Amino acid sequence: KPRSNSSFFIASKVAVLGAAGGIGQPLSLLLKLNKDVTGLSLYDLRGTPGVAADLSHIPTNSKVTGYTPEKGGLKEALAGVEVVVIPAGVPRKPGMTRDDLFNTNASIVRDLAKGIAEFAPKAKVLIISNPVNSTVPIVAEVLKSKGVYDPKKVFGVTTLDVIRASRFISEVKGTNPAEETVTVVGGHSGHTIVPLISQSGHPDISGETLDALVNRIQFGGDEVVKAKDGAGSATLSMAQAGARFAGSLLKAAKGETVVEPTYVESPLFKDQGVDYFSSKVTLGPEGVKEIHPLGKLNAYEEKLIATALEDLKKNIKKGVDFVAQNP
Repeated sequence: KPRSNSSFFIASKVAVLGAAGGIGQPLSLLLKLNKDVTGLSLYDLRGTPGVAADLSHIPTNSKVTGYTPEKGGLKEALAGVEVVVIPAGVPRKPGMTRDDLFNTNASIVRDLAKGIAEFAPKAKVLIISNPVNSTVPIVAEVLKSKGVYDPKKVFGVTTLDVIRASRFISEVKGTNPAEETVTVVGGHSGHTIVPLISQSGHPDISGETLDALVNRIQFGGDEVVKAKDGAGSATLSMAQAGARFAGSLLKAAKGETVVEPTYVESPLFKDQGVDYFSSKVTLGPEGVKEIHPLGKLNAYEEKLIATALEDLKKNIKKGVDFVAQNP
């Protein structure tokens, strides 16, 4: 057993809120396999004790516990937690946009944020629940109202757009997707998703090929919703993306330098009224260490950014207004 005073060992307790759902279960499995996780705390309305019992048989060095709302379950689930991942909410069905989910998921996320403010105010919070462009401001507004908001610790997980971009560009170029790095900026829905293909090492992708690639990265989620034919949305790929980002934060907590695109409170476009934006972020022990500028963009990408900013402004306002009207 590693000694806790060893510089290589940091106890890292992670909570998954919404752990019995379509994203929550595979996400919890991947976190159980992460050697940096020493405690895994699972919370959902029902089913979590069973998921926890199942995962607890996997021989990795983390203890798994499952909680439901009864008997102060949320308080118990959040005790001593460093990282909270929130995949809770209802999934998309065919024909639904991420915004159609808004009212249901906004209420769920608001209530969980209240729990975090009370029981784990210093935790890093990773938001997966859609629409992320609006749910991140919801969490921030709740934490502000309770006097515990730290912009370095609230993240919208946009990693699914990043891994899709690597996969889809590799299909265009016939390369190994594991070796493709594509920076994706903006937000996490439709036209707010802006892949910076000119910076990807493939500046030769252009014309209709570029249009099709960008569209596929922006609307890749629709492929999955359609293929699942009413039975859900992107849960497995989203779980992998969420686990990757949580893993990056845990590495950063140990002092490793990790850079990942993520949707955070950002100075990049504040002068245009857009308070949250996804770009490359250097992660550190406290969470956000440095927010990177976008770098050199071509005219095509400038246009995509302009469209994204218009949508983001509305999405962010929607989240802020929701908390003001439904505290």
